[in-house]
Amino acid sequence: MRILLAEDERSLSRAIVALLEKNNYSVDAVYDGDEALSYIEAGNYDAVILDVMMPKRDGISVLREMRARGHRIPVLILSAKAEVDDKVLGLDSGANDYLTKPFSVKELLARLRAMTRGGESQVDSTLKFGNLTLNLATYELCSDAGSLKLANKEFQMMEMLMRNPGHLISTERFMEKIWGYDSDAEINVVWVYISYLRKKLILTGAGVEIRAHRNSGYSLEMV
Repeated sequence: MRILLAEDERSLSRAIVALLEKNNYSVDAVYDGDEALSYIEAGNYDAVILDVMMPKRDGISVLREMRARGHRIPVLILSAKAEVDDKVLGLDSGANDYLTKPFSVKELLARLRAMTRGGESQVDSTLKFGNLTLNLATYELCSDAGSLKLANKEFQMMEMLMRNPGHLISTERFMEKIWGYDSDAEINVVWVYISYLRKKLILTGAGVEIRAHRNSGYSLEMV
C-alpha cells in the first residue's frame, strides 16, 4: 500500500517513514504544501497523511484543492492543533480522519487501516502484467512458476514498472520517487536494484522482463 506523507518537520517525517516502512507500507515523503499537491497529481496513492502547518501552502488548503480537483484519496490530518474547531475544520474540508500530535504509533496504524479498508483499496491490492502479479500489501511477487517477497526498494521500483507496463521510466524518476531529492545515494544504485529485480523475475519464471533503454531508463515488457 502506497502512502504520501506531507510533514515539514524532517525528524518527525523520518520517524513516520521508518514506522510505516517497517509495517510494509511504501512511503513518499514531501515537506511543503505545493510539493504535496504535485505528488498527488503525479502519483497513485492509497492514502495521504497531511500536516496542517506547512510552508508554501497549509494542509487545509492542500486538502481543499485536491478535493476540488476530484481526488478521492483517503486523507488523515496530522496536527498539533487539538481544538474541536480545528478538527471540525479539517473534517469539513474533506479529511477522512484527524489525529493530534503527539500520537500513539498503534493509533496511527489503526487509523490508517480503518481509513483504507474500503472496497476500492481491496480491489487495487494487486497489480498484474502478463503472468506476473505483485501483491501491494505483502510485497510478494508471483508467477505461475513461483513467488518471493521483495525488499522495500525493490518493491517500490517493481510497483512503478507494473503501474506503467511498456512505458519508459527514467533513471532520474526512480531516484526522485524512491530515494528522494535529499538522498546521498549515487545514481548507479538504480542499476543495482534493476539487476536484483531481473534475477528475481528469472527465479519466479516470469514471462516479462525489465528492458534497458540506453541513456534513457527502463521499461517492463513481455518476453
